[in-house]
Amino acid sequence: MSAWDSRNRREPRTPAGPAEQASAFRNLCRSSPWKWQSLRFEYLDRPAAAAAPDPSSGPAAGPDLVRAWLRRPGALRLETADGLVLHSTTGINDSRDGFYVQSTRTSWLRGLVRRRPEAAYGEPGFGNGRFAAALDPVELAGNAPVPLEFPNSNAVELGPLAEVDHEGRPALETTVIPNSGYRPGDPGAPLCRPGRTLLRIDAGTGVCVASRWLEDASAGYGHWLRILAVDEYMLDDLFLAESMNLTDVRRHISWDVSPGV
Repeated sequence: MSAWDSRNRREPRTPAGPAEQASAFRNLCRSSPWKWQSLRFEYLDRPAAAAAPDPSSGPAAGPDLVRAWLRRPGALRLETADGLVLHSTTGINDSRDGFYVQSTRTSWLRGLVRRRPEAAYGEPGFGNGRFAAALDPVELAGNAPVPLEFPNSNAVELGPLAEVDHEGRPALETTVIPNSGYRPGDPGAPLCRPGRTLLRIDAGTGVCVASRWLEDASAGYGHWLRILAVDEYMLDDLFLAESMNLTDVRRHISWDVSPGV
């Protein structure tokens, strides 16, 4: 299996040949569930007839930008750029399928996932299905490789791959064209539309951090995601509609001792 060593997330090593590059890219798109457990990020969605974010510069903060805290399997908190809470889930104790639990990300630390185990995957959604698809972009690759002798049998055809910097993190960028077998998680909000779509996949997490439809610049279809932190500690209290008044043990707790005691 052609893959980068996940212990060195900030310095991906691109395989030599085009076929190996394509295989590694698709494996990365399958690997998000094993690459991280919690993610803090900013997200900007652009449906059709909106100004698409330019991957070369990124979006400016505005009313459509949301800040997110996500802890797998299903805890999600969303705020506007000025701190207004949009959503806070209470599903913090949901569990995954048993096969998924057995195949935790520690069993894949030396590489990327070539074939995904059968399991009940799924990320929390917001607005449309592209939010969840960006966090786990398996729709770009399918659950397993396809036979090489069948042309156009992959979900998408890949253009040349390039290593780029995305908001201070290494990412892989390519232009894709969907085939007839492309099956987006949400048909109304796919990661790529008919024709050419420019995509970026974060090398350390497998998250699709940017998309921009190239066939109609005026349509403005795309999204932008800026990763702020990976696998940082998140209290349950963060995801509850009402605070449980839990103490954040990361902060220093001072003890006032009366004189003479």
